This record gives sequence, C-alpha cells and structure tokens, in this order.
Amino acid sequence: MSSATFSLLVIWHDVECGSYRADLPLWHELARAERGPVLDVGAGTGRVALELARAGHAVTALDREPELLAALRERAAGLPVETVVADAAQFSLQRRFGLMLVPMQTLQLLARRDGFLACAHRALMPGGLLAIAITAALEGFDGEGAMLPDPDVGARVGWRFASQPTAVRALPTATRIERVRRTYAPDGTVTEQDDAIELAHLSVEQLEAEGGAAGFVAEPARLIASTDEHVGAAVVLLRA
Repeated sequence: MSSATFSLLVIWHDVECGSYRADLPLWHELARAERGPVLDVGAGTGRVALELARAGHAVTALDREPELLAALRERAAGLPVETVVADAAQFSLQRRFGLMLVPMQTLQLLARRDGFLACAHRALMPGGLLAIAITAALEGFDGEGAMLPDPDVGARVGWRFASQPTAVRALPTATRIERVRRTYAPDGTVTEQDDAIELAHLSVEQLEAEGGAAGFVAEPARLIASTDEHVGAAVVLLRA
C-alpha cells in the first residue's frame, strides 16, 4: 500500500467528502454541453475529476495539497487526468479550458475570491463556463444536548475512522463547522482530534455581482437538492 493511500490527509478527505454524489449529474451535464477540456478546482482525491474522466472528458485537477493529488493519480489508472498543485486564489496555467468546476463550497473556504475570479477568467476560453457550488448559512446547533448527525466513516487495512460533526456556529461573516475526528487502531486504541472549517457567508446574488466585476456574465443558477447526509447547494454559472 502506498504512502498516498494511507496519508491521513487523504483518509479524512475521503471520509468527509468522498461519498457525496448528488452534484455529479449536473457536472456531467455541463461537461457534455461545453466545449474544451475541464478544470476541476479543489479536486482533492478526484471525486469529480475521475468521474468526468471515466465519461471520456479531458480533465485537469487543481489542488493545493500534493498528497491529495498523488492519491488521485494512483486512482486514475490511465484515465485522461492531469494534476496541478496550485492555490486556487493565485494560479496560472498554460492551457485554457471550456469548463471550470468549483464543487462542494470550495470557494467559500478562500480568503480572496477576487483573486480566484481573475485567475479563472484568464484560464477559460472565450465563452467558457465557470460553475461554482455554494451553500447558504447552515442551521446552527451546539453539541451540548443536541441530537448529533451520524458520523462520516471509513476504513483502511484494519484501521477505522469516524468524523463526527459536533457543532455548527453562526459567526458574523461565516459559518463554522466543528468536528471530532476519531481514529480506531487495529489494537483498539482510539485517538481524537478536533477539526473545524469556516465557510464564508455568500449568496448567489453576491457571487454573480463579484463575477460581473471580474468580466463574467451570469447565467441562471442551478440547484442541487439536499440529501439525508448533505445540505443542498446553489451552483452559480458565470460565462467568460
């Protein structure tokens, strides 16, 4: 087993993100409709990039974490996927793309959306499409006495992993999602680590306005329905 396969960064990414599939039909639809290759921003271990590559699309996967992209390359097994290690807020690529995807609220993790939008506009072909999934502020809960959601779980060669959401807190400009990550070793030892992310508050209208300032033209946004395990999302469409 390779180091990429047993990287904790890879494991937690797979556990917390890998099972989400509700958005895949929309990405397939957009990839069929747009000309030119696809750029998957915040590609991680390839949840979307590999799905589109299996359908015959040429895909470039961009992420700032080399370990995640190393796992993606292992899983690609000859599929038409290239990888680029870069920060989504400041990247420059040699080729241009017909479609750029930003799944799973990746944009709401960035400190500089204006930097990303400028880079995206340069990376798209004239008339190319930028599709960005965002979510509204989530309903808050505090782990104290609350009914917690089921944990996300995974396993690797005798090890088990569980990521338990413990709180969602509304902050002035963001939503903070808190988790406890538990690792169960083959000998029964359990270790715990706290983790948290903050998703910037962002509406469809606000992002469309920011896209307009960067030279894009907004098209009607699309919706991804919620599931029992995941919240729904709006997908903002910006035409270069």
